[in-house]
Parts: sequence; C-alpha cells; structure tokens
Amino acid sequence: MTWLHKFWEGVLKPLFQRPRLVQFAALCTRGDGPDTQVLLVTSRDTGRWIIPKGWPIDGLNGAEAAAQEAWEEAGVRKAEVDPEPVGSYCYGKVRKSGAIDPVCTTVYRLRVTDLADEFPEIHERTREWVSPQEASERVHEPELKKLLLRI
Repeated sequence: MTWLHKFWEGVLKPLFQRPRLVQFAALCTRGDGPDTQVLLVTSRDTGRWIIPKGWPIDGLNGAEAAAQEAWEEAGVRKAEVDPEPVGSYCYGKVRKSGAIDPVCTTVYRLRVTDLADEFPEIHERTREWVSPQEASERVHEPELKKLLLRI
C-alpha cells in the first residue's frame, strides 16, 4: 500500500464518509403575499444573519424543536407551526478547534402571531423583520437563500 493510499484510507476517506449532523430551523414569518416578512437573528459567535436553528431536542420532533429554537433565539411566543418541513439546507459548521462539520438543517415554517420582549438569548442576539428578498441577501448559505426566495 502506498503512502497516498494510506492517507486516503486513514484520513481523507473517513472525512468524506462521516455522517452529516442534523439541525432543525424555524423560518419565522408574518404577513401574507407581498407583505410577507421573515424574522432573522444574528448568530452568537460571528454576528451573521441566520434563521433560528439548533440541535435535536430529546422528546421533541423536528417542528417542535424548531419552535423551541425560535423561542430561545428570537422570542417567538406564539406561532402556527407547519408540521411538514418547507425545505432544507446544508452548511459547514466551524468548530472551536477549526474543524468543519457538515450539517444538514431541516426548516419548518412558523407563522408568528406574538413576540416576547424578553427571551433567553435577548442579550446575545439581534432580531429583525425583513422581506424575503432582504433575508436572502443577508444570509450566507446558498440553499437557504433559495428557500427564502420561494416563500
């Protein structure tokens, strides 16, 4: 076995074959038709604009986990949660070690009817209602951009 083959088998191949991590996200909206707006929040570490998302939560299905993240990260107190996902997107999650983990995020739509003035991550994030077009321009993930333009 050559050194290149050993390197492929021992280092590179496992990186490409490792399972993707899973997250659930909340596409929080209000209004209808041309008046539809999307709720974006900033990430805690980089300050980039994102939609609320997080890891699976024991005892909750994907839609319920997305609603929980919307509460913690954006203060969504009341919303009609679609039980079926509206789409998904994948991205590379950069860890503190510098490693990049592939993450696939399933997105659920929440039609928001009430936002709280106080919520768990209020001092760590900024939230803002914007048009789907503006939201697609602010987020970085190409698949999420496309999803935002479809609503």
